[in-house]
Amino acid sequence: MHLDLDAFFAAVEQRDKPSLRGRPVVVGGTGGRGVVSTASYEARAFGARSAMSTVEARRVCPPGTAFLGPRFAAYKRTAEVVMAVLRELSPLVEQVSIDEAYVDLAAGGHDLTVAGVTELATGLKQTIAAATGGVTGSVGVGSSKSLAKIGSELDKPDGLTVVPVGQELAVLHPLPVRSLGGVGPATAERLAQVKVKTIGDLHRLSLIDLTSLVGQAHGTGLYRLARADDDRPVVTDREAKSVRAEETFARDLTDPVRLSTEIDALAARVGSRLQRSGTSGRTVTLKVRRYDFTTLTRSQTLAQPVDDPRQIAEVAHRLLGAVDRSGGLRLLGVGVSGLSTYVQGDLFAELLDEPATPPEEGTETEQGPGDPRPGPAVVAWHPGQDVVHPELGAGWVWGSGLNRVTVRFEGPRTAPGPVRTLAADDPGLQPADPPDWT
Repeated sequence: MHLDLDAFFAAVEQRDKPSLRGRPVVVGGTGGRGVVSTASYEARAFGARSAMSTVEARRVCPPGTAFLGPRFAAYKRTAEVVMAVLRELSPLVEQVSIDEAYVDLAAGGHDLTVAGVTELATGLKQTIAAATGGVTGSVGVGSSKSLAKIGSELDKPDGLTVVPVGQELAVLHPLPVRSLGGVGPATAERLAQVKVKTIGDLHRLSLIDLTSLVGQAHGTGLYRLARADDDRPVVTDREAKSVRAEETFARDLTDPVRLSTEIDALAARVGSRLQRSGTSGRTVTLKVRRYDFTTLTRSQTLAQPVDDPRQIAEVAHRLLGAVDRSGGLRLLGVGVSGLSTYVQGDLFAELLDEPATPPEEGTETEQGPGDPRPGPAVVAWHPGQDVVHPELGAGWVWGSGLNRVTVRFEGPRTAPGPVRTLAADDPGLQPADPPDWT
């Protein structure tokens, strides 16, 4: 079984902030160079998505969209509850990110008929929603990891797909080839050139033809996946040593602007995955494959661990500058290693670049949380931050700027609360732990 929590960061924000339920919510860097980590389904309807720049997300989303900095303590607490529920099902649970896990149901001694696993998964989804205060997850069940993961993607959000044994190819073959793990835009483009658009099309290619198109290792892996041949076990003590992303291009790249854009995109993917898993790393590595198939790697170890896509990109750009690009590059990769538990560091420093002008005290406004307006703040309050006031109670930062901070006083177990504007250095206003939703 594969469980993937739906728009997890945004879902936790909507749970803890009742005024945002049913509204577009974007979580990530809120400054001018920020990157989207998670967008709620309401925001996705307007085109917002993970790894998109926050500037672009602001452009496509309507007024009133909440742009919030992440609250990793809240996400971690909720994820721990979910993983504890999964471990009650089976001793073999493999958590692959903060909001995603595989479960070996056979090891849990469950009824493995279609009816049995359907009933089990339905009950699991209800248990998770109750235990997390309404956070939903999509579940896929199948005879392998790849089938289970594809199943969890087929009916999002809050979906359930069971792929019966013997029906794997019937489910796989109509799907776009991008549904397979390891098929990115460049691989999909290369396959499209030989009229391979679905997994069924891919299944019809011989192993020789496929490896000649995308390489020996990649081609062999895709050949097996297209045949539902995946015997990877669920690994309980899974500890990632690095997080990386790479792209193979249909044509060798020589244009510096295009190469720079690709570096930024890869760094955004890596940074997003680091933030989702609550980790950061000190060593940034660039991988390059030249036109003649020679492969080079260059690394730089930093004084402090990072998970910020901008910082990762800056290091990768420097490393690329020292590489001979004459003749063109056919592959670029960016990775971060030396991982450790997430270190907050200077995560919210960028929020000072674009502070928000708050509404008048005690009034509502059409301005959305985190909308940028000019004016330096004296205290680095960030949109979405949990706070508490001795008289007004618990709430969260709506926006800040012009030496003021606007707070909506509400929580997961209250009705939508009032908005109040205070001095940014009000001694009564203090940062707080995430609220208790139970």
